[in-house]
Amino acid sequence: MKMPGQFSLAMRNLLRHRARTAATLAAISIGVASLILAGGFVKDIFVQLGEATIHSQTGHIQIARQGFWAMRTRSPETHMIEKPDQIKASLAAQPGVEQVVARINFSGMLNNGKRDLGVMGDGIEPDGEARIGSFLRYIEGRPLTDKDIDGVVVGQGVARTLDLKIGDRVTLIINLAQGAVNTLDFQLVGVFQSFSKEFDARAVRIPLAATRELLDTQAAHLLVMSLAHTEETDRIASSVREQVVGQGFQASTWRELSDFFEKTVQLYDAQFGVLRLIIFLMVLLSVANSINMTLFERTREFGTLLALGDNPRRVFGLIMTESALLGFFGAAFGMMLGCIAAWGISAVGIEMPPPPNSNLGYIALIRLDPMTVFTSGAVGFFAAFLASVFPAHRAANLKIVDALRHGV
Repeated sequence: MKMPGQFSLAMRNLLRHRARTAATLAAISIGVASLILAGGFVKDIFVQLGEATIHSQTGHIQIARQGFWAMRTRSPETHMIEKPDQIKASLAAQPGVEQVVARINFSGMLNNGKRDLGVMGDGIEPDGEARIGSFLRYIEGRPLTDKDIDGVVVGQGVARTLDLKIGDRVTLIINLAQGAVNTLDFQLVGVFQSFSKEFDARAVRIPLAATRELLDTQAAHLLVMSLAHTEETDRIASSVREQVVGQGFQASTWRELSDFFEKTVQLYDAQFGVLRLIIFLMVLLSVANSINMTLFERTREFGTLLALGDNPRRVFGLIMTESALLGFFGAAFGMMLGCIAAWGISAVGIEMPPPPNSNLGYIALIRLDPMTVFTSGAVGFFAAFLASVFPAHRAANLKIVDALRHGV
């Protein structure tokens, strides 16, 4: 099959200056591949930070009494969930829900016999929390189990401040709503690290049964849902809200509960937007420089075409076709190069230090997202295309006499 005349001519023109064409294609391809790698790296940060938040603190969805989040630091006892086991059974029946566990939040003082430390604690169902807390790393001892009647686990910061060792006895002191003070002795069974130093500096976890004894209640503050797939959080949260809002409850997703995650996403989105703009301008300038050099050398050629009666629009279209081909092939090569590089880097992994205010480093990957790949290719293509508009317009409007005398 014969190629259309303009397309065939554009291909021949590109092949006339193979070194320059190759350099331009390389600039576009490297720019596109860089966008894919940067976008995949940022995507991995979001995924890993999100999973760390879910599986160390919040779970996927939390259900509480309406008004609990506003009053939790002043009078949380007025927003308790009565008969939580009945609601748990109803929520666990939702498709995609792995489990639902109850929590009681409390604040108090932890005493090691020598000094006190203000702590923020959770009464948990130990075996049920094991799946939610999979991102907690125990640097000493072990996690709580349902058999630990008087066991306690603390964050690394708490253990350091109070100089606690596994097996030490500590006393937890809590003020009740009625003004009385309750105390209970515990034995330290584990010291954990999460991704957040601030969390570890105050975090204490004890069995839910012990918390109910301390607070003299059978209710709970929160019901924490763990899902099979994080991507289904919004869908399941919408379904849960329809189910519980009429009963005086509110459901919050992990993104709504984690202000740190949302601010991190905004920061990296802004940085990646600036990077995308810089790479777009680099490709634009590189292609513009190459096209300007080529058109300068072909000025007499364009003058001859115009002298023979070719329409200026055809000259403009020829140059734009050449640029579109450059952009297309450069974007295609860049997408292929970016995907291959992403797979290679992910196979090895990038060892990352702990982020600010964090305890744990992690192994970063390059996550290939179809939207990022195609967007990066589109950036490369349109940069090449736009770089040609002004030079093509100028070439199409050359004065024939001046063009034919060019270089003489």
